[in-house]
Amino acid sequence: MSVLQLRDVTKVHGAGDAQVHALRGVSLTVGTGELVAVMGPSGSGKSTLLNIAGGLDTATTGTVEVEGMHVAQLSVAGRAKLRRTFVGYVFQSYNLIPALTAVENVALPLELSGVSVKHARREALAALEAVGVDHLAKRFPDDMSGGQQQRVAIARAIVGERRVILADEPAGALDTLGGDEVLELLRARCDAGASALLVTHEARHAGWADRVVFLRDGQIVDETKAAAGILAAEAGR
Repeated sequence: MSVLQLRDVTKVHGAGDAQVHALRGVSLTVGTGELVAVMGPSGSGKSTLLNIAGGLDTATTGTVEVEGMHVAQLSVAGRAKLRRTFVGYVFQSYNLIPALTAVENVALPLELSGVSVKHARREALAALEAVGVDHLAKRFPDDMSGGQQQRVAIARAIVGERRVILADEPAGALDTLGGDEVLELLRARCDAGASALLVTHEARHAGWADRVVFLRDGQIVDETKAAAGILAAEAGR
């Protein structure tokens, strides 16, 4: 069963001679329990793909469905609710709220969805523990390292019953061991029934995926299911 489906999605910025085609007819399905990695050079459309998949941006043409819901047909409030309840997003820039502690940042999506503060904080602490930073629960983002902020951002993406996790270079601010721990966590979430779309430039990280798609100039140019073939495929681009 597909949880996330993009059909013939294009994204065009600007007009006339200034037009930039960020995505060109991209079709992609992510099934239940599947971890799909997206690789490609800078400017190939990877982050745009994630933004459209999560309802942070809209496609110029084509359709996007999350859990059977057509994202383009949802109101702004509806897309916000979708992200709070079904979709967890890990941004490259963390996007933590400076005035909130780690546990408050992680609990916020649940509280905005009507979950009681007590229950939301309990869920948030469990998510922080899962990524190994529960000891930072009362600390503010400015008092954390980049790697610590990244772990808190990942905890926010997995808290509650998120069915889809969209991760943009989630291990980018972490060392090798920390990066492996994060990818192991994403793998475990998918094995438990969630689905994830992972943008990465590291073939080693893509090796955790069930399937790897390669983007170039806004188009999917190849895909592989064989983790052993990732390095060879990427080396040929």
